[in-house]
Amino acid sequence: MREAGKIVGEVLRTLSPLIKEGVTTAQLDQKAVKVAQKYGAHLAFLGYRGFPAHICTSINEEVVHGIPGPRALKNGDIISVDVGIRLKDYHADAAETFPVGTISPETQRLLDVCRESLYIAIRTAVPGSPLSAVSRSIQNFVESNGFSVVKEFVGHGIGRSLHEEPQVPNFVTPGKFTVDVTLKPGITIAIEPMVNAGGSDVEVLSNGWTVVTKDRKPSAHFEHTVAVTEKGPLILTLP
Repeated sequence: MREAGKIVGEVLRTLSPLIKEGVTTAQLDQKAVKVAQKYGAHLAFLGYRGFPAHICTSINEEVVHGIPGPRALKNGDIISVDVGIRLKDYHADAAETFPVGTISPETQRLLDVCRESLYIAIRTAVPGSPLSAVSRSIQNFVESNGFSVVKEFVGHGIGRSLHEEPQVPNFVTPGKFTVDVTLKPGITIAIEPMVNAGGSDVEVLSNGWTVVTKDRKPSAHFEHTVAVTEKGPLILTLP
């Protein structure tokens, strides 16, 4: 998983300078393919439950699962790029939201809060801690900054499969995702706060994949695959 994670990080690092006005999401998808092929790895999203592309590219009000295509990026956009890699039957998964050119101060704050909520949660992922503490740390930080967390989609365990138990929600709400576990060394989870500038409600577009905010306000998404170890959390998806 560490090797797969390094490739995930390398894909995101390679795509970062390419994200500028006029570039299409299909071009980003194809560049991701070239990076993965260089390492003999597979982009895990292609064909997963029928997903038709190699990476997810979600722009502005699109939360997750955006499908790459001919859409060209514009100045002021934000784009979440989500990458999954399979290498030797193990998986790693990460996402980052990038600004395109100059974005508004409030949108930049959305990105900053979402990114910081991820690292706050990672620091919480230590042996003996309940998984709900990870979820609570995200929700508390995001809501204290005036934003909302998505409650229809959550993080997940990861390993030999792309999505495994346990679910890793970004909130603690009675009646939803209430099964808690105690974190132990060896557990690997994908922590991925999805943070909306407006309300938390989302819907899926007619393509059956792309999730958007109901109020069409922007959304940010950051993710790392993290291993719980005796020495603390270890981020596996760095280049």
